[in-house]
Amino acid sequence: MRTESLESVSLGDLQPDRLEPLLEQLRQGLRPGQREIADWQAGRLAVSAVPGAGKSTGMAVAAAIAIARYQLHHRKQLVVVTFTRSAAAHLKSKIRHYLKTLGLPFGGFVVNTLHGLAWTIARSHPERSGLDLDALLITPHHSHRLIRQSVEQWIASAPDRYQRLIEGQFFDGEETERLRRQSVLRTEVLPMLADTVIKEAKKSGLTPQDLQTIAQQIPDDYAVLDIAAGLYEQYQQSLRDRNWIDYDEMILGALRVLEDPMIRQRWQQQVFAVFEDEAQDSSPLQTQLLEILATDPTEANQQNLIRVGDPNQAINSTFTPADPLFFRQFCERCAVEDRLAEMTQAGRSSPVIIHAANFMLTWANRFVGTQQSENPAAAANLPFRSQTIQPVSANDPQTNPQPEGLGLELTQPREHYTSVEWIGQRVKRLLEQDADRAAAILVRTNDQGRFVVRELRRWHGEELNIYEVGERDRRSQIPGEILAILQFCDRPHSPDYLKAVLGVLMARHLIAHQDLNALVAFPEQFLYPNSFDPVQPGAVQLAGHYCRSLLKARQKLPLNQLIPFLAYTLDYNQTELATADKLAERIIYQLPEQSLERVLEILSEIVNSEQFEPVDAEDAEEKYTRAGQVTVITMHKAKGLDWDYVFIPFLHENVIPGSLWVPQPSVFLGQFTLAEVARAQIRAAIHARPLPSLVDAWEGAGTLKMAEEFRLLYVAMTRAKRLLWMAAELQAPFSWGKPDILSDRKPSPAWSALIQRFPQHQVNRPDDR
Repeated sequence: MRTESLESVSLGDLQPDRLEPLLEQLRQGLRPGQREIADWQAGRLAVSAVPGAGKSTGMAVAAAIAIARYQLHHRKQLVVVTFTRSAAAHLKSKIRHYLKTLGLPFGGFVVNTLHGLAWTIARSHPERSGLDLDALLITPHHSHRLIRQSVEQWIASAPDRYQRLIEGQFFDGEETERLRRQSVLRTEVLPMLADTVIKEAKKSGLTPQDLQTIAQQIPDDYAVLDIAAGLYEQYQQSLRDRNWIDYDEMILGALRVLEDPMIRQRWQQQVFAVFEDEAQDSSPLQTQLLEILATDPTEANQQNLIRVGDPNQAINSTFTPADPLFFRQFCERCAVEDRLAEMTQAGRSSPVIIHAANFMLTWANRFVGTQQSENPAAAANLPFRSQTIQPVSANDPQTNPQPEGLGLELTQPREHYTSVEWIGQRVKRLLEQDADRAAAILVRTNDQGRFVVRELRRWHGEELNIYEVGERDRRSQIPGEILAILQFCDRPHSPDYLKAVLGVLMARHLIAHQDLNALVAFPEQFLYPNSFDPVQPGAVQLAGHYCRSLLKARQKLPLNQLIPFLAYTLDYNQTELATADKLAERIIYQLPEQSLERVLEILSEIVNSEQFEPVDAEDAEEKYTRAGQVTVITMHKAKGLDWDYVFIPFLHENVIPGSLWVPQPSVFLGQFTLAEVARAQIRAAIHARPLPSLVDAWEGAGTLKMAEEFRLLYVAMTRAKRLLWMAAELQAPFSWGKPDILSDRKPSPAWSALIQRFPQHQVNRPDDR
């Protein structure tokens, strides 16, 4: 285990009569819930915390107290685990701060991410982990070439199953439709199924053989889980053949190491206890690893484990296996043992914002409960654990801030342009009044964020300091976009490459949204139609024009000028152009000869290894919450942050809670998606529930999505300190790629419930307060 460097002072040299008053002083500064962590001595403890309760502060103080009281050192350490590298660095800094306050050396603890801890264990015994230390680490997703190759290998190995999918619910045998369905299955349905199942099953400790066993208990026309098991097996074989590993392989490798009794005992002897932060985001496999490390080697039934989290802020469960039910169950088990603590006091927000968030929590549980009253597992599917936020006590060093204006403001503008106009006026005035405060506009999608930034800059130009978080994400996609275009230029008649380049043009809003599978069925006819072919619609003609222009540029431009040309063609902004220039320079540097084949090899390596940092126009210390700044950010990325003023526009029923939808190209399979069906069936198996049919699994997936969307709104609302402004416009775009085509929109039921509960907080104009 990695050892922290020790100062010259040792714990044995410290005088207890000098140390104890300092420890008690730290303890007295803690709130209820935080104090229970500091008073912990042994065994398991669950801590369920509300937003803004000070989880990291409580853990850091408790860690420093434990290190001091139990005289921990590099051979007996406190292991602190959290979810991300940035969170780990922040927590480590806090613990060191309190150790310095106590006059103690910086030993006795280690802070890791879950994957970092697993990799440390796995590489300590590579012969037992089954991992090659020189293996390439990948982070696969549904478009990763390893997933795509696994799909192709499964198709070749299971032609009968593949043919059954092509037939779908109905099929007249027409050849063009066959080709279209093949494209949909190969490039959309099966890659998404593989990606979903690999993540769900692997993080839950299920093998392909386990999935096959489960599949035998669920008769359905497609045998979805059996197909999923085949894709999973092909993926695992591909990893082994290429000597690659993914993050889940790290966890599995660490568990294989700890299967050896002697090795497991040595690790357990080095671990005094395990403190876990953000426990609601842990998968079953990760939890298993921590429980093994936390087990007392002399008493198998004793786990020295503290898990701190907020199940009500679990916002990744619909696309990762981090089901909040696991942490809820841990809390319930600890409650039976009188080992559950709750952090309910929070000083982040003004009382009216706290009141609104608490109301939304209880209302959403009632709303979802009425939707599934006949479901035997209804209580487990409720969005929230019943836990309300309380303001801090009068003697707390942090006080809840005073509200700005009404504190909570609910409005219903005519349409989305009006919302952004009102937000701009209000933000400008607020930041002029106090330049030391910060504001944020929280949106559900990056498309909405781009629209907000464009309109704010149109209205206010440089008067507002706007930071768009999604812009950096778009720059990080540039190598993949350039690769897709060059692969098309190299093989223009490949349906896969043609579809990929059309997807890039569509994502950049250069061509209209359309059924790409129909276009790529006959690439030559699409690219070079003749007089005998049917006349193409205008949108198809524009798409063909762009593709032919790209092919012409490949013929006329030297390779060193091609990437900058593509960047301009894709209408990159200034920082995106700088990123493309940086990418071109790197490729030229690695290019001994002018060869498109070699350029594609280099680009593929960059994209697959994810080792390219985009150019960032902001300073290294730039923070999302900088004073005087208005940050435009998605609700997901806002978790863990807070601002004085938070604006949440576009709260419509089709967004929150929204609903699962079946993409039109794959409707031939039925009114469900295979990926969501498989996810619901796997989770039912993990939780030992009855295994659902196709229809029941789809309905269950819809309930999970609804619950998660309400949790996401709860997270967004609890980011606000002084002002929470929420809008549900009467009209909004059907597609945010076409913001001028409006349709009537129903408000989110959560927004409507807030209006009914807080009618005095409804405002009609930006200055109507």
